[in-house]
Amino acid sequence: MNFIQQKIRKYVSRILSLPYLSKRNVYIADLTLTAIAFSISVFLCYSLVVKPIHLIPFIVKLAASLFLNGLFFLIFSTSRGILRYSSFRDSLRILLSLLCANIILLLFILYFYREPTLSTILVFLSFILGFSLILFGRMIIRLFFDYFKSIYNDKKCMPLLIFGTKSTHISLAKMIRDNEYLPYTVAGFISSDSRQTNQKIMNYPVYSKADFLTNASAFRHIHALLIISEELEPFEKQLLVEKSIQYKIELLSAPSLDDWKPGKKRSHKINKIRIEDLLGRVPIQIDVESIGNDLTGKTILITGAAGSIGSEIVRQLCGFDVQMLLLCDIAETPLHQLGLELNVTFPLVKKQLLIADVRNYDRMKSLFEQYRPQFVYHAAAYKHVPLMEEHPSEAILANVLGTKNVADLAISCGAECFVMISTDKAVNPSNIMGASKRIAEIYIQCLVHHQAEKSESHPVRFITTRFGNVLGSNGSVIPLFAKQIEAGGPITVTHPDIIRYFMTITEACNLVLEAGCLGRGGEIFAFDMGESVKIKNMAESMIRLSGLVPYKDIDIIYTGLRPGEKLFEELLSDKEKILPTRHEKIMISKLTECNYRVMPEISRLIEMAEHTDQMEIVKLMKEIVPEYISQNSPYGKLNKTK
Repeated sequence: MNFIQQKIRKYVSRILSLPYLSKRNVYIADLTLTAIAFSISVFLCYSLVVKPIHLIPFIVKLAASLFLNGLFFLIFSTSRGILRYSSFRDSLRILLSLLCANIILLLFILYFYREPTLSTILVFLSFILGFSLILFGRMIIRLFFDYFKSIYNDKKCMPLLIFGTKSTHISLAKMIRDNEYLPYTVAGFISSDSRQTNQKIMNYPVYSKADFLTNASAFRHIHALLIISEELEPFEKQLLVEKSIQYKIELLSAPSLDDWKPGKKRSHKINKIRIEDLLGRVPIQIDVESIGNDLTGKTILITGAAGSIGSEIVRQLCGFDVQMLLLCDIAETPLHQLGLELNVTFPLVKKQLLIADVRNYDRMKSLFEQYRPQFVYHAAAYKHVPLMEEHPSEAILANVLGTKNVADLAISCGAECFVMISTDKAVNPSNIMGASKRIAEIYIQCLVHHQAEKSESHPVRFITTRFGNVLGSNGSVIPLFAKQIEAGGPITVTHPDIIRYFMTITEACNLVLEAGCLGRGGEIFAFDMGESVKIKNMAESMIRLSGLVPYKDIDIIYTGLRPGEKLFEELLSDKEKILPTRHEKIMISKLTECNYRVMPEISRLIEMAEHTDQMEIVKLMKEIVPEYISQNSPYGKLNKTK
C-alpha cells in the first residue's frame, strides 16, 4: 500500500511541477471542446426528430461553429488565463464569447438551411454543452491543483488562520493559496460575527473569535494566525498576542493595505508581528491632492536626507511630480545607499546627491545659489540626548548654526517654504539637545517676525513641526531591546515609570508634508502622538513576541535616568495655546509671548560654541530659554531657583 501511495505521490508531484500551458494549447483545447459539444448536439437533435445526418451540411455547420468560436475566443482573450488559477472573470469571458459566436451561428444556419425550430434547439444545446465542458475542464484542473498542492507540497506545511472575513482577508487567503513560495496553507478564518460561525468561505471553515480566545484544544493543529495590523485596535492586538503565546501559535502581520493599492510596486510579504504593529494606530489620511499641488514642478532640498526621518521624507516626495530632489547630508555611505535604493524604486525621479555640512555656510550658499530650491525640509540635526549632554558646543553648531545657515539662505535665495523638523524635547527642555532645538525654533520665529516687520512681498513660509519618538528611527529603543533579547537579556530600562509617545516614521513624515501644505508661515505644528506608552510595558511585550516570558526567560533591569532625561515628554508648554487645523492630528501651537530681540544672544551663543567653556555656553542657553531646567545633569547647578 505504501508503495502505491509513493507512486501516486510521485506522479501527482510531477504533474504539479508541470509548466503552465501555452495560450495556443489552451486555445486549441477550447476549440476541440466546442467541436465535441457541437457534434454531440447535432447527434442528439437529429436522433430525437429521427432525421439522418448529412455529412456535407454537418461539416459546413461545424466549420462555421469552429470559425466563429475561434474568432470570439481571440476577441475575448479566453486563453490568456492560467487554467490552474481560473476565476469567475475567466468564466464570464468564456460565456460572452460563446454567446456571441452561437448567436451569429444561429443566424447563419437559419439563413442557409431554413430549419428554425431544429436549428434553434441545436445551437442552444451546443452553447450550453460547450460552456459546460470548458468550464468543467477548468474547474477540474483548478480543483486538482488546489487539492493536491495542499497535500503533496512540502513547502505549504503550516496551517494558518486569518483573523477577519472582509474582502481584504479573502484576498489574503487567495494570495496564500495561489503563492507556492509561501510556507503556509489556509486552515480557516476567525470572525467577530458569531452568525458566521460554522459557515465556510472559499470552502474554509469560519471560527468565532470567542472560541479562539477560550478554547485552546480546538486550535492545536494551527501553527500561525495572520492579522491585518492596521485594522485592529492596540488592545485587541495585545489580546491576540497573549492568546497566540498561550497556544504556541505564531502571530503574523499581513502587508500594509497601502501595498495593495493599484500601482504599488511592493512585495506582498507576510512578516512576524512586531512591537511597531502593537503600538500602531489608525492609518493617517493626508490631503495628497493639496500637497501635490504645492510641490508639483518644484525643486526641493532635504537636509539630513540620509537619516531615518529625512530618507522617509525623500521617499514620500518621490511620489509627487517634483522638478528635482536635492538630497543633502554629511554622511557619505548612508546617502550613497539611499541613492542606490531610489535608482531602483523611483528611477524616473530627478535627484542630486549632495555631500555638505549645514554648519558650513559657504558650502550651503554655493548649493542654494546653484540649485535655487523652492522648498526646504530641514531634518539635519544631532538628537541623542545623553551624547549631546557631553558636547553642548556640537549641539549648538549642528542644531542652531545649521538651522540658521539654511534658514538665512532660504530667505536670500527666494525660497517659498522652509519646514523645520523639531522635537517634543524642545518643550520645557531638560537637556542640551532639547534646548538647542528650542533655540532653533526661536530663531525661526524671529525670522518670521522680521519678515512681517519689513512687509516682504514674498516672504518665506517658515513652518516648524514637533513630534515625539519615532519607531524604528536611528537611536530608537526598539533595536536596542531586540539585540538584548537576542543576546539572552537582560533588557535595560532607565526607570520603571518612564513613558514616551511614539509614532511610525511613515506617519511622522506624512504629517510633516501635510503641515508644510497647511502652514501659511510662522506656525509651530504639534502632532497628535496618541496614547503614551510605558517603556517597561513595551519591553515586556517585545519579550512575549519573542516567545519568551518576562522576568523568567528575560529579565528587565532599571539603570536610572540618563543625563538630561526626564520621565515624560510634552508637545506643548503651559505658555502655548492650541488651535485646531483641518487635519485632526495636527494642532497649531500659539505662543503667548516670544522675545524677538534675542537674535544677538543667539549669534553670541554660536560664537561661544567655537571655543568657550561648556558651562558658559549652557549658562547662556538658559538665559535664551528661561524654561530650560537641566535634569540628571552636571549643568543642574545652573538652574535658576524660583
